[in-house]
Amino acid sequence: MRHIRTFVFAAATLALGVPMLSASAIAETSTGVEKINAYVGCINRLSERSYDSRSRYFSWAKPSGPTGKERIIYGTYTIYDTSDCRKNVEAANALEPRDAELEAAASAYADAVSKLEPLLKEADDYYTQQNYKDDKMAKGKAMHPKLVAAWDAFGAADKKLRAGIETINDKRAEARLAEIESKEGRKVNYHVAALMIHAKRVLRAETADKPDIAAITQALGDYETSVKAIEDASGKDGDTKLGSFFTNNAKSYLTTAKQLMRRIRDKTPYSSGEKMMLGNSGGGWMVEGSPPRLMRDYNQLIDSYNRGVKI
Repeated sequence: MRHIRTFVFAAATLALGVPMLSASAIAETSTGVEKINAYVGCINRLSERSYDSRSRYFSWAKPSGPTGKERIIYGTYTIYDTSDCRKNVEAANALEPRDAELEAAASAYADAVSKLEPLLKEADDYYTQQNYKDDKMAKGKAMHPKLVAAWDAFGAADKKLRAGIETINDKRAEARLAEIESKEGRKVNYHVAALMIHAKRVLRAETADKPDIAAITQALGDYETSVKAIEDASGKDGDTKLGSFFTNNAKSYLTTAKQLMRRIRDKTPYSSGEKMMLGNSGGGWMVEGSPPRLMRDYNQLIDSYNRGVKI
């Protein structure tokens, strides 16, 4: 899973995105936002790098582990210091509104990423210093199952925490959309809020384990309608004029989403060159109509929303 950002209506900070309170706790109090933002902050700072470290490692090491006979040995990546995440999660877990399941997921995330950090540091030192040339990869072989276990534990914890946060964000987004419509009607602010909801639905539909073309077509149609609605409403009849930065990112995401939809619908295979880029950590976004490209464009849309669109 790649890192995904999302928007949180009541916060100015960047949020994640694959982002529960109970239904009674959905109201956007400052305390609730502070709690969620602490969890989001951990994911935005640590998750992508943690996943990239695994991709980097397995770009040269076999699933069974390194042998010392590899043509190229890249090692792995380290991640940022995890101590702030642990402290922030502990403090956030004590805030109202309480949610035992979500708090447990946040604690499990902080624990898993904290255990991954020293292992990655140890592995990075070992491979950077090329110590495998001195011990015939003995330590590399010994570290392998520990790294795999730590990555697996982290991945499971990350997925669960993201799901919990997304449950809250989805409810908040729908509630906020209804609030905007009741106060302002279907003007630019409404269409922006609707577009962000539909953009997330497209992402989920196209990156599902078993993509359903009917669901993708529906989500994509709703998103395209939102893009057109924003263009039609922006600056009209005294309404807010949106900058090109946001609208251009919205349309770029639409283009990539359509390209990926066609690949899925037509079962279009990737070329050998595209497969090489997709297999290279960080290079998949260069492949048109690919999940990494969709993720890249989604994150850019979120960034442009958080930086310049106020609703």
